[in-house]
Amino acid sequence: MTKIHEGLINPDAGLREHADRNTLGDRIVASIKPAIRVESIDTLRGIVMIIMAIDHVRDYFHFDAFLYSPVDVNQTSAPLFLTRWITHLCAPTFIFLAGVSAYFVAQKKTIHETSFFLLTRGMWLVLLQLTLIRFAWNFDPAFHYNSNTIISVIGICMIVLSGLIYLRMKTIFIIGIVLVLGHNLFDGLSFEDGSVADVLWSFLHVNKSFDFGGGYSFTFLYPVIPWVGVMALGYCFGLLYHPDYSSRKRKKVIIDLGILCLLVFVIMRAINKYGDPLPWSKQTEVGATVMSFFNLEKYPPSMLYLLVTLGISLLLLGAMEGRNLRRWKPVALFGNVALFYYVAHVFLIHLLAVMAAVFTGFPWYAMIFSASPAKGNPLLNGSYGFSLWMVYLVWIVVLLLLHPLCVYWNEFKIRNKKKWWVSYV
Repeated sequence: MTKIHEGLINPDAGLREHADRNTLGDRIVASIKPAIRVESIDTLRGIVMIIMAIDHVRDYFHFDAFLYSPVDVNQTSAPLFLTRWITHLCAPTFIFLAGVSAYFVAQKKTIHETSFFLLTRGMWLVLLQLTLIRFAWNFDPAFHYNSNTIISVIGICMIVLSGLIYLRMKTIFIIGIVLVLGHNLFDGLSFEDGSVADVLWSFLHVNKSFDFGGGYSFTFLYPVIPWVGVMALGYCFGLLYHPDYSSRKRKKVIIDLGILCLLVFVIMRAINKYGDPLPWSKQTEVGATVMSFFNLEKYPPSMLYLLVTLGISLLLLGAMEGRNLRRWKPVALFGNVALFYYVAHVFLIHLLAVMAAVFTGFPWYAMIFSASPAKGNPLLNGSYGFSLWMVYLVWIVVLLLLHPLCVYWNEFKIRNKKKWWVSYV
């Protein structure tokens, strides 16, 4: 067995002193220097951020966005289904790579410094999601609607990881595997509506909304249990970038892992017994049957959803490993400034949607949402929107407008990299 494969099966192999040395407060010599980033990781993050914008543009511009789900096999079309499905890659990849980045931070700081950074950055992300980012999505200054979504769940996972990193790598790895592969065992568990247990279980594992009255509500859209598992596995995955592992070996292992994830997905999905709460079924048309097979639960992410999305992302990462990615720098740029990009792109898309609504005869306030944007506004539903090719055109415009802003922000971060707060944005 090679050293690299042993490191995956037993994450403590070759690094058993990691936790002990950090516990003593010793600094580990960084395997990745502060001034150097892993190009393949930034590029993959940039790719999925670009893809993500497609779905968010669709949320505000497509004529069917407020009427039905784009993955509803009974109503959707193949192009619309695919447009939505490819964006499934985004959330798992973001959270997995956030775990990898946390490992890199741990190689430059003591365990206590790393834990404090993860704790405080996690708290900051939760606050940011519930305030500025929620306003960007709804443009509602009264915040009638709020939810736990991608940025806040990354923050919550970081808070949990700030404690997990005190454990041995093998223990973190086992926790990650159990949470990702086993959480669907509890799909049938529920509690009395509105009880403390119901709220807590929704935070942990159930996509559920709570109405507070007076037009105020909150949705647990990203229950945390499976996402904590994804980030924990990402943290362990960072071991592959230790100096002991050559690029050639790393590439092979990453690709092997990607293939393994996809094989397990195909087998388990074909069996149709476990791994996703919605079994697939044979439809009258072959295309609809294929869509049913790949129609997987994201809220919370099922085991099969995570296997297929992370499997594809691992294959992309493996394909880029060891290659000259200079031509991909414009894409990697978005990965370098991920949080700035996310906040800016939501504001930009929503502002463009306001302009589009006014241009097509609707009042500007029709784009203010007092509930989830997915439910739309009665002033728009059934009468506003554009074709799918217009969605892609707006998406391209959004990327072109965002690029110079991201260039500026990246240069600003480089100039101010010694300031403590820069690492939080």
